[in-house]
Amino acid sequence: MIRTLLPRVASKPASRPFIASSSHAFQQPRYYLFSRRDRGYATEAPEHDLVIIGGGVAGYVAAIKAGQEGLKVACIEKRGALGGTCLNVGCIPSKSLLNNSHMYHQILHDTKKRGIEVGDVKLNLKQMMAAKDTSVQGLTKGVEFLFKKNNVEYIPGTGAFSGEHEVKVNKIDGGEATLLAKNILIATGSEATPFPGLTIDEKRVVTSTGAINLQEVPKKMVVIGGGIIGLEMGSVWSRLGSDVTVVEFLGQIGGPGMDAEISKTTQKILGKQGMKFKLGTKVLSGDDSGETIKLEVEAAKGGKKETLDADVVLVAIGRRPYTAGLGLENIGLDVDNKGRLVIDEQYRTKHPHIRVIGDCTFGPMLAHKAEEEAVAAIEYITKGQGHVNYGAIPSVMYTHPEVAWVGQNEAELKEQGIKYRLGSFPFSANSRAKTNLETEGLVKFISDAETDRILGIHIVGPNAGEMIAEGVLAIEYGASSEDVARTSHAHPTLAEAFKEAAMATYSKAIHY
Repeated sequence: MIRTLLPRVASKPASRPFIASSSHAFQQPRYYLFSRRDRGYATEAPEHDLVIIGGGVAGYVAAIKAGQEGLKVACIEKRGALGGTCLNVGCIPSKSLLNNSHMYHQILHDTKKRGIEVGDVKLNLKQMMAAKDTSVQGLTKGVEFLFKKNNVEYIPGTGAFSGEHEVKVNKIDGGEATLLAKNILIATGSEATPFPGLTIDEKRVVTSTGAINLQEVPKKMVVIGGGIIGLEMGSVWSRLGSDVTVVEFLGQIGGPGMDAEISKTTQKILGKQGMKFKLGTKVLSGDDSGETIKLEVEAAKGGKKETLDADVVLVAIGRRPYTAGLGLENIGLDVDNKGRLVIDEQYRTKHPHIRVIGDCTFGPMLAHKAEEEAVAAIEYITKGQGHVNYGAIPSVMYTHPEVAWVGQNEAELKEQGIKYRLGSFPFSANSRAKTNLETEGLVKFISDAETDRILGIHIVGPNAGEMIAEGVLAIEYGASSEDVARTSHAHPTLAEAFKEAAMATYSKAIHY
């Protein structure tokens, strides 16, 4: 039965989290028999073991893994540069701007108390953008090198199905090609969801793509959507001098996955940095015909209307799967009501030799989730079994301080009727955080009330994005909070706050 695969959360905390894997004997998918001679080719054998449509994180990782496994593989990418949204206009360039804008903001506002007197500080936005572009170019070239190293054929162009084993490519440099393959992997990613009534021009009304390429600092920016992308990009421009207001339909920032306590703490910290928030608020309409853009907003539950003015509006209301132009109708593949391609637990569509991974199918639209699926999909093709634990996929927001979490939050556990224990530890009581003068935030553990097994870990604070890796490992291996608490952590480190939060969960913290 073909179905949309969703992460399943155990109703009983002591049971294992859902893991997409298979221990059944591997059966090679049935290939359609056809004669290439009948199609005007000289040979009868299929050209490739695997053709991948999409050279983003999901696609290029799958291609490299397939090459390492000895498959004859080709990867089609229409952008003309490998790495997809993440590397070209998403994760990587945004982190460059986040890092460098933080350094600029820190020099302006935070060095004097550290005993560092700085003189005439100026923003060179052109050079900041150039540094970002240099990072991106180096990494995309690096992926191309890995393709060559692993014998992956890279085909810049747009691919579409012309048959169940056949993909036609319109090449970027002109001409067409037809690829025949035993296996085909769809990894076409996602695109920003537009906002009705506003025309995206990536100059005044922008998505994240335009937000990383603005040529001047806007006086006023309104961010529609208080999720991770909106908060990260809003944070960049706020640091650089823009008056930033975030409009969010929900009653908290960070999206529903972020724990409510962590969300409130984060909002308070970002508010002190200058960002403004209108929560529980919906945007009714937008008018970009004047010198400034006017947005009409009101409370989500109804109430008095208000007009917001902005020089730039960032639309960050989420992303949607990108499958346009794939020729799905030519092979009878359908999408669900969210536009996602439907697959089974081995990422197979109703045609077993066609698999789908990454943003264009189920699950969180995260680069590292796509990477895990890429490896698993190739393992299914070559070995018959793969592994992705969807209960142990971390999320990170790279504001300052960072926010990171893995597993479940309190609201989700309450909804499921699962009894749990809480433990937390503030960075204000951590010696390394105090010496670094970065004491805002906390580490929060959630464990099962009966078994002490860790159900969720949530962090807002310095280095949270790196620290969460320990939490992912703990959940992957079914650790208890006592297991972590009894594990030695070096002193003095920020990670000691992680250990102390675990101690507070099963017993009592020492330093708080």
